[in-house]
Amino acid sequence: MRMSALLRLLALIFMLITSWVIVRSYISFSWKTIRLPRWLGSVSKESRVVRTKCGLSKPCPNNFFAFKILSGAANVVGPSMCFEDHMIMSPVKDNVGRGLNIALVNGSTGTVLRQSFFDMYSGDPMLLVKFLKEITDDMLVLVASYDDPGTKMNDELRVLFSNLGSSYAKQLGFRDSWVFLGARDIKSNSPFEQFLKNNPNTNKYEGWPELLELEGCVPRKIF
Repeated sequence: MRMSALLRLLALIFMLITSWVIVRSYISFSWKTIRLPRWLGSVSKESRVVRTKCGLSKPCPNNFFAFKILSGAANVVGPSMCFEDHMIMSPVKDNVGRGLNIALVNGSTGTVLRQSFFDMYSGDPMLLVKFLKEITDDMLVLVASYDDPGTKMNDELRVLFSNLGSSYAKQLGFRDSWVFLGARDIKSNSPFEQFLKNNPNTNKYEGWPELLELEGCVPRKIF
């Protein structure tokens, strides 16, 4: 009788020990495999997304303005201009047009002063001449082409754009792609300019070169 009771006691102890080992192993495994939702855990510095003005690849330093200019794509998609996270001109805003799209910005405050587009295929080029001659030393000039920026480009316009720091205004022609940021008091050619010649052998679109994208940080004008 005593032997039977002792065996039952030993069996009970064995079951308790076995159950404890199994439960302990399961809990340990569960904690190793459970992953907390990201919103409960801390987010590493590497995974944080840094938002930049105008969607630039990296933020601009102090006393610099962020900008991004896209030319038009053929005669289908219009150009766009962003300055300090403000979309100045774009197809969505419905304020772009065939030819040259131009915005004037205060180079000290970043305030948008004026924007307009000029038809360089069948429009009056003297309207653009007048516009450019009104630019003052405290202004930044943003330019984006769309469809055809060069048919009505005359010598006077080429000189005016060159005086703003353009390297390519003298060769701008029919259906070329061009994006540019310049100013009147620039000492040499502007570092902010891209140009693609209309060439049937290299055009991305039928009859037009591919669109251009220009982004960067332009220093604030200090007067």
